[in-house]
Amino acid sequence: MAVETKYVVVRKGEEKMTFANKKDADAWDKMLDMADAFTDWLQQHQPDLDEAQAEALGMLLAEQKDAVQHILRTSKLPDAVKEDAVESEDVAIAEPAEESASAPEKKVRAVKAA
Repeated sequence: MAVETKYVVVRKGEEKMTFANKKDADAWDKMLDMADAFTDWLQQHQPDLDEAQAEALGMLLAEQKDAVQHILRTSKLPDAVKEDAVESEDVAIAEPAEESASAPEKKVRAVKAA
């Protein structure tokens, strides 16, 4: 007979999730704490918001905390930043090759303005 240790996250007397290790259980519990804080904050600032909607939004914000932090720091979506960086690298690499292939080199002479 095998002995298994399980870590159960309990909220308001209700089992939310079961984990095989303590680290994952603690991370989930921390996320639920954050979701509760977001839910309370949303209900304070948007009293007409339905409780279920506030809980769903609170959970979404907690689950996506890295994206939320990125948006707060940069005012950009995380995926947009990655795409912009890739596009700018592609352009920088592509431009010199296009110039050298399309036109022969021309000598440029500086002219002094009067």
